[in-house]
Amino acid sequence: MKILLSNDDSVHAWGLEVLQAHLKKIADVVVVAPLEEKSTTGHSLTIHKPLRLHHLKSGFWGVSGSPADCVYVGIREVMKTMPDLVISGINRGANLGQDVYYSGTVSAAREACILGLPAFAISLDFQHKKTTKKRFEDSDLHFESAARAMVQFIKKYGFKSMPKHTLLNVNVPNLPWSRIKGFRATRQGFRYYSGTVLKRVDHRGRPYFWIGGQYKGFMNEEGTDCHATAQEHVSVTPVRLDCTDHRHLAELSGVLK
Repeated sequence: MKILLSNDDSVHAWGLEVLQAHLKKIADVVVVAPLEEKSTTGHSLTIHKPLRLHHLKSGFWGVSGSPADCVYVGIREVMKTMPDLVISGINRGANLGQDVYYSGTVSAAREACILGLPAFAISLDFQHKKTTKKRFEDSDLHFESAARAMVQFIKKYGFKSMPKHTLLNVNVPNLPWSRIKGFRATRQGFRYYSGTVLKRVDHRGRPYFWIGGQYKGFMNEEGTDCHATAQEHVSVTPVRLDCTDHRHLAELSGVLK
């Protein structure tokens, strides 16, 4: 089995290293990931400037572009053949609910999905410390649990029966492996963010802005990815390329006749 592994946290990310170490026990793994962090870049291809491809060490390549660029170049220029599976992650933070539209991690899996390949996006769900502004250190996070979950899912459930143009978005609670309660098939939930905009002024007196806001919780509905991870389960959400609201399409067709 040949696996192409990518992410959006950069080719130097600890989560990527941990996942590669686990996957190489069951497959031939090629890593093609961004040279720099590309979190929340969504699904974009770089067509307005050249891309650089760097061979960093055995099995690892870095690309000066987006996560989707990495899958595009990884398949066509590094592997030069279609892999059996594409995996993106382990993302440093959850990709739940509507996060999938912003996520560079999910976009890498989606690029493979466009090519008709089975693909997973995998993320580690943790909340930032409320008592301090300091980032979690990688050593504080349970990337090993996420990697074990990914390998176990592949071995136990496989991916051969996945529908074409559908990816699986996997989110793993930030817990020791012994505390994770298993897998749950889920639908997309909804997360709340503050939506704040921070305005600053540079040394020339010109305004600039920081956007993003703070995470404020989720819509607590059973059966969603948000609810499953909060209940200490690994959420597995099938995400289709086709975003059409088919129920409303039928209604709209009737109106527009």
